[in-house]
Amino acid sequence: MTQSNGETQPPRGRVRQLRDTITERSLRARNTVQNIRPRDVSAFFRRNAFVILTVIAVIIGIILGFALRPYKMSYSEVKYFSFPGELLMRMLQMLVLPLLVSSLITGMAALDSRASGKMGVRAVVYYTTTTVIAVFIGIIMVLIIHPGRGNRDEFSSKQSIEQVSPADAFLDLIRNMFPPNLVQACTQQFRTQYGKRVVTVKVDVNGTGNVSELSYEEAIPVLGTVNGVNALGLVVFSMGFGLIIGSMKEQGQPLRDFFDCLNEAIMRLVAIIMWYAPVGILFLIAGKIVEMEDLSVMGGQLGMYTVTVIVGLLIHAIVVLPTLYFLVTRKNPFVFIGGLLQALVTALGTSSSSATLPITFKCLEENNGVDKRVTRFVLPVGATINMDGTALYEALAAIFIAQVNEMDLNFGQILTISITATAASIGAAGIPQAGLVTMVIVLTSVGLPTDDITLIIAVDWFLDRLRTTTNVLGDSIGAGIVEHLSRHELAAVDTELGNCVLAENQEKKTPYKLISQNNDDRLPDSETKIGRRRPTGGSAGRSSSAAAAAAALLLRTPRAAPGVCEL
Repeated sequence: MTQSNGETQPPRGRVRQLRDTITERSLRARNTVQNIRPRDVSAFFRRNAFVILTVIAVIIGIILGFALRPYKMSYSEVKYFSFPGELLMRMLQMLVLPLLVSSLITGMAALDSRASGKMGVRAVVYYTTTTVIAVFIGIIMVLIIHPGRGNRDEFSSKQSIEQVSPADAFLDLIRNMFPPNLVQACTQQFRTQYGKRVVTVKVDVNGTGNVSELSYEEAIPVLGTVNGVNALGLVVFSMGFGLIIGSMKEQGQPLRDFFDCLNEAIMRLVAIIMWYAPVGILFLIAGKIVEMEDLSVMGGQLGMYTVTVIVGLLIHAIVVLPTLYFLVTRKNPFVFIGGLLQALVTALGTSSSSATLPITFKCLEENNGVDKRVTRFVLPVGATINMDGTALYEALAAIFIAQVNEMDLNFGQILTISITATAASIGAAGIPQAGLVTMVIVLTSVGLPTDDITLIIAVDWFLDRLRTTTNVLGDSIGAGIVEHLSRHELAAVDTELGNCVLAENQEKKTPYKLISQNNDDRLPDSETKIGRRRPTGGSAGRSSSAAAAAAALLLRTPRAAPGVCEL
């Protein structure tokens, strides 16, 4: 009996402890609710005004969009109606370029090479891990649900898509990393285009000496440009430039101060634009709903494809990313995500991770308290190369197109799709529907018809918003994880800077040095002659010594004491 009592006692104790904990928390919650006053409610609304207004704008935009669909607005009327949303996109895109450059330069300059190197390795490992997981989820979901099962005749007629060679696309990615003209990189990207060349071949017919000429056309790659910010090239330049400024110590301090002030000024502009964001998001969403095609004509395959993409993105955003954050930081991930709500809603409305970048900075630094040195490094790089939602979408869409064409893919082809989708997502621009461009690379790698991309264009406008939201969430959680892993390096940098500031303050408190008056023969001849013309005597000697001492009190040593670090 004693042994049995001993065995049953610990579970009873744990149950009692759990019950006491639940009771205590419920009493605390009830007391908190009972103590809520109107002043607390108004303070809550003032503190979360941006988020509340943005969510209300999304709801009103959806209702307004479906309410206006029966009126069959023309294309011009839809454009006029969406004009406030277009203004928001222009405002945010106006700030992306200076914010990206200034934040990266100041972030890299604030860290030493060792700390920035470790932070960069952690960020790259996180980007690679989440992208591979996203591709794996997309492949598993499309193979399990199999949305391409059915009749191909339900799709509308196809359009022509420009062919892109995977090798040329990879070379374009490398070219964009090193732009020859930084001014051009602000407005244009490099992209290989294809021209035609007539090739003439002389053929000897049967060795009789009768030579005939055969002509044929061949496609040749021609280096061209397309409009759009070359974010990848600006990121590479800004990172290198920031590291150089950081290594220059006090010589690079004026440039550090300049870019730091530029970054602060841009963030203050963002704070002003955030008040207009709910209005712009309302009209962006309402305009897209009015513009979209009739959902009743959507076939079963396209509908199942949409459901498959949504389920895959939800698994990655709600399960995988929060789990990674919890495993690394041991903190509640949903509290962290709650501070990002306005950035996520903005990404849903604008469908551009680059345009959402200013809002993401604001949410991470002010709501979640992430170190600015981390956000200035991780967010610009992540908005350029970390595209979890795009990678998942491209892998899933490629296998869906293969299913529609009744093509059975082997393991090697599926592996090729996963690798190509991971690499292609790095080169995807942070602009609306950029995934359709890189989709050509994925389809070409396994020999799928690229013209079939038009089969999914009907729903791409909606899915693009969901994958952009997933991209922004992945970048933000990456910033939180990298900050947690780099906390020791950041603390070491803070300690070093604190010691330097303390040493500088001690140097300022040192007494002024007097110039020795013993070696008069070192004075110039002019000074000695002037001194000889003055009246002689004890009073004159004392007055000249006092004047020299008074002048010497105004002089300080121009160099720091040994052992004092320089800022």
